Amino acid sequence: MLAQPAQSLTDLLLGLVVCALVVALLRHRVAPRHRYWEIALGWIALSALGGFVHHGFLVRWPAVATVSWTLISVMIVLGVSYLLAATVEEVLGPGHRRVFWALRAAGLGAYLGLAITTGAGVGALILCESITFACIVGLWAWAARHRHPLALPVLIAIVASGAAAGTKVISADLSPLDGDSLYHLAQIVGIVLLYRAIAPTRRRPTPQVAT
Repeated sequence: MLAQPAQSLTDLLLGLVVCALVVALLRHRVAPRHRYWEIALGWIALSALGGFVHHGFLVRWPAVATVSWTLISVMIVLGVSYLLAATVEEVLGPGHRRVFWALRAAGLGAYLGLAITTGAGVGALILCESITFACIVGLWAWAARHRHPLALPVLIAIVASGAAAGTKVISADLSPLDGDSLYHLAQIVGIVLLYRAIAPTRRRPTPQVAT
């Protein structure tokens, strides 16, 4: 029996959907391009599948669950890192690794500072990743001002993913599912919208914003 059936099964559904989208992106590829989108979604899929195992089985043993949640959090961090890499590549074009590392250091630097001064753990790491996420949003907003063709669809997907977090505070009186399970289902919408935004880049070149 699953320890947390709703949370584990919705995580499983999310993971399977994202896996299918990664396969679809790879099948659409017709020219050599970066694979950051596929890798980012791949890590997101693995984190969701890891969530299935965590909620379904490992939460029965607190010590084991702590380790599994840490590993899932690392997967999420890697996913966000590749989302940033994909954004830098699409918006600014190849050859901007310094920009990537400068933006990436912001979130990781904030966490390192908290870890040293307060002993912050995994929760703080996820919170600090919001800094990196804000950098991603900022780059796409800048791209939208310069009429980048992917900017608006990607921003819509980001807004949908952000709105998914709001499901965590929905009262149990309004839904038969808990907040985490609703969040997993709502995230599917954001991921599908992101796929629809970036899928055309597998078929034809996308112009970068001039810098």
